[in-house]
Amino acid sequence: MLPWAVRRTRLPLLALRCVACPSGRATLGDGRFRVNANGKLLDVWLLVNCVSCDRTGKLTVHERVPVRSLPADRLAGYTANAPSLVVDTLLDPSIARRNRYALDWNGCWELHAPPPPEVCWPLEITVVFDAPVPVRPERLIAQGLGVSRSEIACRVKIDIPLNRRVNQDFSFTLLGPVR
Repeated sequence: MLPWAVRRTRLPLLALRCVACPSGRATLGDGRFRVNANGKLLDVWLLVNCVSCDRTGKLTVHERVPVRSLPADRLAGYTANAPSLVVDTLLDPSIARRNRYALDWNGCWELHAPPPPEVCWPLEITVVFDAPVPVRPERLIAQGLGVSRSEIACRVKIDIPLNRRVNQDFSFTLLGPVR
């Protein structure tokens, strides 16, 4: 079994409309949170910047929640701008849905794939995702093997659709050597 790994190289851009310009892309900028207290209630936002005009926008993380409802370590992470909490917040699908943004993963990942050996056919290859990067299996396999996508159909046996995006581990069988 030959392991391949898909790794994130940077955080994805956000497909999010800017209120000041026609740009449809935002970046995380410095990865900062803004915590605002109103009595015993808290608002927490993740600050993002427009790629074109650099205007700062806010993504709602928590809105009018009681202070005691947030764990102390999470609240400390928000106030300290913990990088791991920024990543978890950005990749959280419920926050993306609430704030109506999608993640643009183009150029944000790389494939670590050792070349297949010359013997031992058929060869079982497992693809492991270190981050939830959505990618089409046919594109990933073509890049890893250095072949065209049309050649994949006759050389690869796989249980999932080749043209549908996945972001979870999968395996496939390479039936013969790649020329």
